[in-house]
Parts: sequence; C-alpha cells; structure tokens
Amino acid sequence: MKKILLLLACVSILAACNSNENKKGNLHLTGEIKGLKQGKLYIQTLNDTNLVIVDSIIFDGDSKFESHLYIESPEMLYLFLDKGTTKSIDNSLLIFAEPGKMNLETSLELFYKDAKVTGSKNHDLYMDYRKINEPFFQQNLEFIEQELKAGKLQQQAVVDSIQKEKDRALKRRYLRVVNFAKNNKDYEISPYVLLYDINDIKLSYLDSIQSLYPEKIKQSKYGKELKKWIDERHQTEE
Repeated sequence: MKKILLLLACVSILAACNSNENKKGNLHLTGEIKGLKQGKLYIQTLNDTNLVIVDSIIFDGDSKFESHLYIESPEMLYLFLDKGTTKSIDNSLLIFAEPGKMNLETSLELFYKDAKVTGSKNHDLYMDYRKINEPFFQQNLEFIEQELKAGKLQQQAVVDSIQKEKDRALKRRYLRVVNFAKNNKDYEISPYVLLYDINDIKLSYLDSIQSLYPEKIKQSKYGKELKKWIDERHQTEE
C-alpha cells in the first residue's frame, strides 16, 4: 500500500512539473536594452493579418528582461519598444524565434540597428537574407528618384527606360529569393520568404520548392500557410 501511495505521489509531482513547464512555454527569451530605464516592450505575433500581443514587459530601472513563450514551430516575432516618446522611429524589430533559449542584446538609442540575436538558426539565416536584398532595395530607391526627376521634366522615354530596368532588377531579386529558399529548404525561413516576399511568383516555382520540403517544414506554421496559399492560387488560376 505504501509503495502504491509513493508511486502516486511521484506521478503527481511529475505531472505538476510538466504543468509548470507548459505554463512557461518552450521559448525562453532573455536580453538587455542598454540605456533603457523606463518603458515597455511588446512581443507580438502575426495572426492572419493582425498583430497580437503575446507578452508585454515593463522596464522600471532595470534594462534586462526575460519572457517565457510558447510557439508551435519557428516563427517571426514582432517586437515593439514603447520608449515613452512620440518622435521615436527606431523602435521595431523582427526576430525569427525558435523553441529553446534565445537572447537579444541591443540599445535604447539604436534599438533596431544595434540588435544582436543569438540562439536561432532561422534568425541567422534571416539576417543573411536581408543582406541579399539590401542592394536591390537601394537600387529601387535610385530608380524611384530617377523616375521622379524624369517625370518632372516630362521625359517619357526616360521613364519607360527606367521602368524596364526596374522590371529586370525585380526578376533578378525574385530569382535570388527562389535560390535562397531552395538552398535553405530544411529551415522555416524558406516558406516564410516565399509567403511574405514573392508570393506572386509563378506557381511552378512555388510548387517546385514546396515539393522539396521535408515533413517537418511542411507541418510548420509557414509550411502550412504556404501550402494553403498555393492551393488557393491553383483554384483561381487554373
């Protein structure tokens, strides 16, 4: 009888431990925003087209923070820092989160620019992806500036020429994104960039890359969303 009671007690303790772990979640995010004494950090996730707050952290004298979250699979989190000033611009940051331990180190003055995130392979790849796109974004800004000048001077031939260059640059960027998605098919960043950056590309490209995904990626948040998007496009375009 004593052995049975002891066994039941052990089971109860294990169940309580598991319950506490579930409450804490599977993502432990720690960090520091150097120079921040007063403010509030909002951690948000994108649900359909709406940002939903999953945690909010109040800073009152201590610049360090921690948060326990639950995510079903690696996904992008949207961080917004309320510095208490209306003219603040550098106050938003994207983190590609993964279950486990992650850390964010940044500063109050340059919240976005100074951000260093560790503990997520998907976030490392996301940073590489941003570097791939930066030259194209810069080039596009130059195209827009040239178009505005030519438009003011009513140089339609120049405007048309610039538009052709923009189209060619866009195709090159799309191909870079496709190659990035293929090369990183084992990570959730792959369906993410297809969904949120080039979801209007030819269906044949999306079908081809989606077929390469291992089951883990297909069953992830962005893997499922990509499959849904592909199916919807097939229904409307065929």
